[in-house]
Amino acid sequence: MSEKKDVVRIGVVGYSSGKFDETIAKALLGIAFEIVESEHPAENYELVSGLTDSGIPGIAYKLADKMSWKTIGLSAKEAKEYDCYDVDEEIIVGDKFGDESEAFIDYIDCLVRVGGGPQSLNEVVMADDKNKSVYEFDLPREEEE
Repeated sequence: MSEKKDVVRIGVVGYSSGKFDETIAKALLGIAFEIVESEHPAENYELVSGLTDSGIPGIAYKLADKMSWKTIGLSAKEAKEYDCYDVDEEIIVGDKFGDESEAFIDYIDCLVRVGGGPQSLNEVVMADDKNKSVYEFDLPREEEE
């Protein structure tokens, strides 16, 4: 068992849009957070995601608030064109989505992926390359009606 840290920053990536089963997504995030807490003991946890209040990031922020974790939005300026979650701290890096990926990976201690597209998968590779713990969950998209 590793020594208890002061803060563990949990990065969360996944679908920001499209249809998926939100009940399953909440359950997967809950499982991921339990695993992170058991494998990365800390006094405090901070949830770091892409600032928007939609899809997986929005669900993750709401769960973090229920757990009294600090919420951090680390994204590109482009996120401001969408509904943003009322995070505790905002960090803007670059202009377009993807510009912030390297800063995001450097900032977090571990990464949780629930579904997601090319940027999420790229950030998993980047986290893995930097020997960060990665917890991945596939989540199928539902057909658009």
